[in-house]
Amino acid sequence: MERGMGTLAERMGIEFTEFTIERSVATMPVEGNTQPVGLLHGGAYVVLGESLGSMAANLHAGPGRLAVGVDINATHTCSARSGVVTGVCTPIHLGRSVTVHEIVVTDEQGRRCSTIRITNMIKEMPER
Repeated sequence: MERGMGTLAERMGIEFTEFTIERSVATMPVEGNTQPVGLLHGGAYVVLGESLGSMAANLHAGPGRLAVGVDINATHTCSARSGVVTGVCTPIHLGRSVTVHEIVVTDEQGRRCSTIRITNMIKEMPER
């Protein structure tokens, strides 16, 4: 994680617990990330998914290369109201120029709350 998580992920309380090319895991608290009726905000699931998928894609890309998100979608199937949710990111495709990852987000009871798929394009790191 040499490039870091970014300030949004840090503000949302996302914590990485596992980080490899084959599998990345992170948690995020529900508290502080809810919509007005007390459910975890749908956008929060997407931030967790994009953080996991983009960082995993950048790990795969390697030094001197940069992975950038070009597509993301999410299907929310359950609503977390408290505690923490856990995102597990696994690769669907790891190519030289494109990666695709699936992120499954579950609540503390193990219920699948959201399924996110992200596609990242890999390119050479821009010169500064």
